[in-house]
Amino acid sequence: MAVPGELRQISDAVWELPVSWKPGMRVPARFYGTRKLIEHFDDGVFEQAANVAMLPGIQKYSLCMPDGHWGYGFPIGGVAAFDPDEGVISPGGIGFDINCGMRLVATNLIYDEVEPHLNRLVDRLFERIPSGVGSTGFVKLTEDEFLTVAEQGSRWCLKNGYALPEDLELTEEQGCMEGADVAKVSRKAVQRGHNQIGTLGSGNHYLELQVARKENIFNPELARAFGITVPDQVVVMYHCGSRGFGHQVATDYLHVLLDVMERVYGIRIIDKELACAPFRSPQGQDYFSAMKCAVNMSFANRQVILHRVREVFSEVFGKSPNDLGIRQVYDVTHNTAKLEEHVIDGTRRRVLIHRKGSTRAFGPGMEGIPERYQPFGQPVIIGGSMETGSYLLAGVAEGEQTFYSTAHGSGRVMSRHSARKKYQGKKLVREMQFRGIYVRTASLRGLAEEAGGAYKDIDAVVRASELAGISTPVVKLTPIGNIKG
Repeated sequence: MAVPGELRQISDAVWELPVSWKPGMRVPARFYGTRKLIEHFDDGVFEQAANVAMLPGIQKYSLCMPDGHWGYGFPIGGVAAFDPDEGVISPGGIGFDINCGMRLVATNLIYDEVEPHLNRLVDRLFERIPSGVGSTGFVKLTEDEFLTVAEQGSRWCLKNGYALPEDLELTEEQGCMEGADVAKVSRKAVQRGHNQIGTLGSGNHYLELQVARKENIFNPELARAFGITVPDQVVVMYHCGSRGFGHQVATDYLHVLLDVMERVYGIRIIDKELACAPFRSPQGQDYFSAMKCAVNMSFANRQVILHRVREVFSEVFGKSPNDLGIRQVYDVTHNTAKLEEHVIDGTRRRVLIHRKGSTRAFGPGMEGIPERYQPFGQPVIIGGSMETGSYLLAGVAEGEQTFYSTAHGSGRVMSRHSARKKYQGKKLVREMQFRGIYVRTASLRGLAEEAGGAYKDIDAVVRASELAGISTPVVKLTPIGNIKG
């Protein structure tokens, strides 16, 4: 791809486009990555980050993480902070899959104990955790019951036997964003989402059994603090979000904000995908409240999946989840807007942080991290492709430069259409089986779209994040079993 000539290198893994690069930019656009990663960014990433830099009330920089690629409005990997009184809120800066996120669950099992049962485990998980387009979950809710879930999130799961108190403690926002208001959500959104609790969905969503190999534990102290205590320990990682509910919330409010943005508030933008409204406006607050409902639904979705994981492991091994050491490490989101306090130009201020395909990565001692992790920093979960492995990292004190944000995954380098042309689902299944990765999928076509070659090198993304000083690697987790939507 063509790197803009005006892009200047700030440090080994930080690059900047000045406000002069494109008329209307209010702040510079910063990009995180090694030279090789930056050279492979889509052209659209630079344009989109510059467009974000034009939005009213933006603070310091428009940011793009090392896994950045072209998205809707914001680049995926985009981060931006806005003054809550003068700035805007934009669905394009959050994404259609609101609170798409990652959950990591540890066990006390090692690979040699799991390997004889691997196929049975994956098969049962595939049966119990619905995946694919339009999949529905085993939790049957009326629309009114679903509205309660949307306001309570994981708290509803705890009340109804799908969670342990520790699960909520180890979930970002304790599994519930305060201020969710179901009165701001359309009936169509509720109809789309009320039967999807406990489902993975499709696309790049997955559930994976992984191993922490001894040679891949980079920081033993942090690994122990996060529950990775023995070589070859088996963990479960999964990636999913708010399904059709969050998609409809985003769609509804894109139309609302497009209608009022210029007509009522006089905001003119270069890209309609960045539809927005002043954060303090009635429409901005309505969207924020509806967004929180989708955030909470997604937390509940991932929590119910954990309940299913515990059931399956218990059945296969004939032991209780407690005896198997099944405990949550952390649940972290990467598609939200949040009010947070950050130091900007030497002053601590409350700002609205948009993270779109970017993970919160609070450093040691920061408020909002579970007490047990306070000395170590927030666990950060970065998913790779189904062929290459994923990472557990930790937030660092130096992360202030990105409002304590880091990468969320590998980042695509190939469109889904191109991946389908290059890869065959059946062949991938055979090749992965040969390499010791047992796969079940709802769609061979969808599996081809998720081939490892369609994604950036996860190792390079993590190295760049470390080099830039925005997160530090703890352990790489290699796949042995995978469920794909």
